[in-house]
Amino acid sequence: MPRLARTEFEKLVAQAVKSLPPRFLRRLENVDVVVEDEPTAEDLEVAEIEPGGTLLGLYQGVPQTDRGTWYGNMLPDRIVIYQRPIEAIAHDRRDVRKEIRLTLMHEIGHHFGLGEDDLAEAGYE
Repeated sequence: MPRLARTEFEKLVAQAVKSLPPRFLRRLENVDVVVEDEPTAEDLEVAEIEPGGTLLGLYQGVPQTDRGTWYGNMLPDRIVIYQRPIEAIAHDRRDVRKEIRLTLMHEIGHHFGLGEDDLAEAGYE
């Protein structure tokens, strides 16, 4: 599949965010969704992905379940969606859209405090 322009990819990510069920949107707190080309070596290490492995998205922040009274005046958490890895596994624009949404839901799960096993059980692996 040919690579999308960054603005087009970001538009698909924004559409995915807007299409989230209202019950998720209402509960998102202090989190930004951003697009980057691909993960850094540090991102792969944080996500416990072997070098050369694939990482489609990454949650960076304090899950809601770990926030206490100390949590205030903090920079927003970040959900990073990686454009190149998503495009590399997608066959067409429809696949890109599907992978963005699946990745977004997976990372939102981490924001809500779900672990990898919980997400796999829910179908967001």
